[in-house]
Amino acid sequence: MAIETIGVVGAGFMGTGIAESAARAGVTVHLYEPQQDALDRSRAALESSVGRAVSRGKLTQEDADALVGRVLPTTTLEDLAPAQLVVEAIVEDPRIKGQVFRDLDAALPDAQLLASNTSSIPIAQIASWTQRPERVCGLHFFSPVPVMKLVEIVVALDTSDETVATADAFARQIDKHPIRTKDRSGFIVNMLLVPYLMAAVRMLEEGFATREDIDEGMKLGAGHPMGPLTLCDFIGLDVLYAVCDSLYEEFKRPEYAPPPLMKRMILAGKHGRKTGEGFYDYRSA
Repeated sequence: MAIETIGVVGAGFMGTGIAESAARAGVTVHLYEPQQDALDRSRAALESSVGRAVSRGKLTQEDADALVGRVLPTTTLEDLAPAQLVVEAIVEDPRIKGQVFRDLDAALPDAQLLASNTSSIPIAQIASWTQRPERVCGLHFFSPVPVMKLVEIVVALDTSDETVATADAFARQIDKHPIRTKDRSGFIVNMLLVPYLMAAVRMLEEGFATREDIDEGMKLGAGHPMGPLTLCDFIGLDVLYAVCDSLYEEFKRPEYAPPPLMKRMILAGKHGRKTGEGFYDYRSA
């Protein structure tokens, strides 16, 4: 049975992208944020995104208006009650996520699935905050969500087969390609990607090569669409640092440890594209 209504918790960059992807597939989305200003920013970003699609001929104005209309913002968690499944996309802090899942578990007893978009936090840890851990899994989308096709379905110890089947069907319904992974920090993609990115940061930190030569080397030598330092900026150094911490905590392998340069940049507010400055300067872009 197709999913008709979902909830998305978190109206930031990822949450807005998930909402857009679902609404594009005809799904009604209840988008929750406790603060109205965050919802206002999300709506502006959504309208801008679909506006670009209209200008490129990928959507008609009528379809774009209908898409935006299917995303229903709310500051009240109980408004997510009609949702058949919920995707959480908030800050990478297990304590905050855990409390959100405790609240969702109590407020939405009829939802088939409660999913986290975490990129590194164990799903078992998140599920432990609920009374029905069998309906909890990971749905890890990739940025920018409307463009990237991949979704990692993270299967925890208590995740039921029915929950996995629902997650898989939903991902396909919204035109994503699902892959399944066990519940280990970093899952598939970040477990492979992070050591590569950290090696690039260490190269720069040690003066081994310039940022431009590191990035151009991997673009032209390995066929990557963007270099590793540009990708770090795109992901967000603060987000990447949290993923590194989670991976290092789980595996204690040095290739997962974030270099000191990253910590200093984050403390200086240089988080990448979203703050205007990271390994590159985006303020005049």
